[in-house]
Amino acid sequence: MFIKINSIAVIGLECAPVDVEIDISGSWPGFQIVGLPDTAIQEAKERIRTAWKNSGLDFPSNNRIVINLAPADVRKEGASYDLPMALGMYMASEKKNFINIKDSLFIGELALDGTLRHTHGILPSAIYAAKHGFKKIFLPSSNAREASLIAGIEVYPLQTFKDLLMHLNNEKIIEPMPPENIDLLFADENYEMDMAYIKGQEFVKRALEISASGAHNILLSGPPGSGKTLLARTLPSIMPSFTNEEAIEVTKIYSVVGLLPSNTPLIVQRPFRAPHHSASGVALVGGGRYPRPGEISLAHRGVLFLDEFPEFPRMVLENLRQPLEDGIVTISRAQGTLAFPAQFTLVASQNPCPCGYFSDPDKQCLCSTTQISNYKKKISGPLLDRIDLHIEVPRVDFNKLSNDELSESSSSIKERVIEARARQTNRFKNLPISTNTEMKNKEIKEFCKLENDSIDLMRQAVNKLHLSARSYHRILKLARTIADLNASDQIRTPHIAEALQYRCKSE
Repeated sequence: MFIKINSIAVIGLECAPVDVEIDISGSWPGFQIVGLPDTAIQEAKERIRTAWKNSGLDFPSNNRIVINLAPADVRKEGASYDLPMALGMYMASEKKNFINIKDSLFIGELALDGTLRHTHGILPSAIYAAKHGFKKIFLPSSNAREASLIAGIEVYPLQTFKDLLMHLNNEKIIEPMPPENIDLLFADENYEMDMAYIKGQEFVKRALEISASGAHNILLSGPPGSGKTLLARTLPSIMPSFTNEEAIEVTKIYSVVGLLPSNTPLIVQRPFRAPHHSASGVALVGGGRYPRPGEISLAHRGVLFLDEFPEFPRMVLENLRQPLEDGIVTISRAQGTLAFPAQFTLVASQNPCPCGYFSDPDKQCLCSTTQISNYKKKISGPLLDRIDLHIEVPRVDFNKLSNDELSESSSSIKERVIEARARQTNRFKNLPISTNTEMKNKEIKEFCKLENDSIDLMRQAVNKLHLSARSYHRILKLARTIADLNASDQIRTPHIAEALQYRCKSE
């Protein structure tokens, strides 16, 4: 008997339909899976066979079983096809034809005892199902809250394979999962780090506030122990909360990669990713034989923190140039091309020299001039050119460290950031961008007009600092953000002056 079950393939962050076709005949015994399956799918034979036995079912051992995952020219991977294959085999062997599954999607990995395991890529699958006319989706109970974020589709949580069969036979009805209330999930947004507990560093905090307001990249440079890492970790706490669309967008990435905890249906905090400097280019930007998002995509709409910036291999860092400019990373392989979102705020930190004390007035630097020069050359000029704020982080003196008075809290700073972002949202309401840093030349010309005094100041800066065209436009975008923080519709000369002081001194 021939049966067809609806399932889905997750390709990058997008999905494609997969027809799981099962044919069981009475000829010579055998069990074959075709349709470009990977090793995990081939091993499903033993998982299904044992799950059947432990579910009290008689496996059709004396029949020839052929399963085709169509379309046959699309590579399939992962164990999420266990459930539709097992269901189709049951329907074909028992000669049952459930009339209410044509509009249903089946996803899930079987354990040997017949229970269903947590499966990756559920959120993009649910989004696809809702958009393409499916009414129901059957999946592991541990994934049900994740799928119930999407309106327009009934989510049926399954504990075991036997539960599915009893439901389809009307023996034990499974109630669909109620839709998840996204607004309630945002009540869990709570950051451990707070600006209130950071002593001193007011100049750096101001730079971080500007960075959060316009999503500008920032480089922190200072001696060891000056607080660079601590300051970087507080940046997400002053960034605006996710919109519902942004939260879904980020959660999709974590769902596909398998980093979404089973008890967390939605990512509600801005991501903070801090890869070690030994990370490879593939780990950072994504890729692999079956391309997966890398750290820059996991930091989408959040912060990518690169500590010990010059210690990263130069070729690894050069991979950041295109994503920093375009907000997207494209992975090309022989099988095709995939694009992953990468609109992150880069926060990099570095010591001024190998020993770390070149800029420290209290501790002598032990490095030679050649060592310092070679250390600085580890980061290319084009990459530095894409960083808007270059900040010196000095050592904090004892009087500030021993002061028990709290600094301004993250929540207070966040209010100003939200107001600045609101001005940008209103400004770009008819454009496919949301922050100042995303502006291209056309938008810069329209929204970053300068007064005569400001033009004169910019002319002097370009000539004296030998600024590139990219630097010129980035200063304008930075000044636009400073003006937004000051609730000014027009970029004034003080805004330009402040933006200029954040540029790299070597320019």
